[in-house]
Amino acid sequence: MKIKINHISRVEGHIGFVGHLLNGQVRKAKIDVFEGMRLIEGILIGRHFSEAPIITSRICGVCPVIHNITAIKAIENALQVKPSQKTVILRKLMLYGQIIQSHALHLFFLSLPDFLNYPDDITLIKKYPKQAQIALDIRRFANKLIYLIGGRSIHPINSQIAGFKMEPNIEKVKKLYFNSRKILTESIDLANFFKKLDYPKFERKTNFVSLCQKNEYAIYDGKIKVKDKKRKTNIFSAKKFLDVVREIIKYSEVVKRVRYKDQTYMVGALARINNQSNKLNKEAKKILKGITKERLETNTFYNIFAQAVEVVHFVEESRKLLDKLIRIRNKPLKNKNVRVKAGQGLAICEAPRGILVDYFEIDKNGIIKNCNIITPTAQFLNNIEEDLKIWLPNLKKLSKKERERKIKMLIRAYDPCISCAVH
Repeated sequence: MKIKINHISRVEGHIGFVGHLLNGQVRKAKIDVFEGMRLIEGILIGRHFSEAPIITSRICGVCPVIHNITAIKAIENALQVKPSQKTVILRKLMLYGQIIQSHALHLFFLSLPDFLNYPDDITLIKKYPKQAQIALDIRRFANKLIYLIGGRSIHPINSQIAGFKMEPNIEKVKKLYFNSRKILTESIDLANFFKKLDYPKFERKTNFVSLCQKNEYAIYDGKIKVKDKKRKTNIFSAKKFLDVVREIIKYSEVVKRVRYKDQTYMVGALARINNQSNKLNKEAKKILKGITKERLETNTFYNIFAQAVEVVHFVEESRKLLDKLIRIRNKPLKNKNVRVKAGQGLAICEAPRGILVDYFEIDKNGIIKNCNIITPTAQFLNNIEEDLKIWLPNLKKLSKKERERKIKMLIRAYDPCISCAVH
């Protein structure tokens, strides 16, 4: 049996799927990427380092903030610049906003129609107007947060090496903090809605990779935690992590796929929940209660539930940092002076879909001589295909239409971003 899907909608970018089953055994399960190669890394070489955060943010219109901030951090590491505490707070708030708005979009409008067997999100909105409004309210809050700090909700222009051009208006910060109470209540309601969904039965062990820190649910900084298939944990520095993963370039593909010790792995919300759920905030932990550890460790479909839990967590976290920002409002931002010199810098942050790696090599004049960007989707594409090899045999007796719907459902649960993957 040959299964071919020419286009999978409701994902960022253009992909299809090809699968082959012979005597009930899966011979092939491949994601076809139809997006054109972007060559962003090539565009960056020969340019001044100050251009990198602006250019990298154009990799994606859904998650530009993470590309902007990770590039800034990598260049700061190359130049040995340490940003101020207030700068870090502002950056974290931008990243929280980025994850909240991206998750809310994917959860409700892209993935949920699959779980309720609706043909599109228009039908879904008509059936669930209250939840649709909540999802829009959450996204609006997140976009306001990014706009307030970054200067724009898409492709921020206020963030820069060693600081920010301007501080956010404190009265607007106060207003956003006041409104965040309602958003937290709504995010809890939405997460409970996703908790009650009927998730498909699915089981496959995989490796989970994410940032980790002792005292917080790591997004901005930290070491790399790998929980392998046997649930053994390894912790790597950013540099060491790049020694144990391998980018694979195939002549026929435009995506550099990534493997960990020649194995596939998962990054993103489900990986983060599996690796650091004990660091979640109070309300997010409440949502997680009652969901067995086994489901979270073996069922990829729970990635969307993990996203719902993270929305609650990051709204809670945003409230904490907005409150802190108000209390230190009179403390100067203290942009650091940047001394141009040759150096190499590596940074890893958490994008909505998982860890993002940026590496820059800069010469004594501040010109980028080499760079490498490893995006989340490039890291989990192999893992989707391994999941599909387990999933396909369960679908062989279904009608063609229903079989295709179930395949798309699994792929969309990952929330792939193809424009990032072909950067």
